[in-house]
Amino acid sequence: MSNATPIPGTIRPDEAAHFGRLADDWWDPAGSSAMLHRLNPVRLAFIRKAIDLHFDSQPRTMRPLAGRRALDVGCGAGLLAEPLARMGADVTGVDAAEDNVRVAAAHAAAGGLSIAYRCGDVAAMGLTGFDLVTSMEVIEHVADKAAFVGALAAALDDRGLMILSTPNRTAASRLLMVEAAERIGMVPRGTHHWDDFITPIELHDLLAGAGLAMGNPQGIAWSPVTGLHLSDNLALNYIVAVTRS
Repeated sequence: MSNATPIPGTIRPDEAAHFGRLADDWWDPAGSSAMLHRLNPVRLAFIRKAIDLHFDSQPRTMRPLAGRRALDVGCGAGLLAEPLARMGADVTGVDAAEDNVRVAAAHAAAGGLSIAYRCGDVAAMGLTGFDLVTSMEVIEHVADKAAFVGALAAALDDRGLMILSTPNRTAASRLLMVEAAERIGMVPRGTHHWDDFITPIELHDLLAGAGLAMGNPQGIAWSPVTGLHLSDNLALNYIVAVTRS
């Protein structure tokens, strides 16, 4: 009999199945993932600035991640993994849905990008030594948030940078991101479960428990004039840089 402590699983099969069903039109900017296509440039602006600050790279450098390893967890069909590869990183993408990994690998190959995609639970993969670990809009979908954060922490190099984004659990996010967005079709029904959203304070405590230090979160807000944009308003969604404490 083994005395090893079992690793808590982080995948919810129903969530993986939901996102897997969206795989084939993930790259269609007018398809079911249209909101992610609008969100991605906003996230990338934050990520690029965080990379430059953390790794002391020049803002005009096209490949600030050259010679570095990047891990994108919950990578979907590769909307973030591909830009990271174009920044010069050796990228590994992990997702719980086989269909997402299939579409991601095919899209990367068609674009001449070499990205290692893996399907499974990051908590069971034993990944280590990554300079950059990203996970965008994922922690709200996992079965065990502490185990998930622990797996991300284990994958991060001691001098590495982690970037996370997630919806905040507020009255505004319930109204706009769940009830309104899903009702009018901006987001596929069943995508969001408000009770699983995580506040910045809760995320701070989870990260601290894994030996990580959370920077000041920046909001991702929406207005009729500017659309989605980085903001001091954390009511809907926020993104944050994380390092070892």
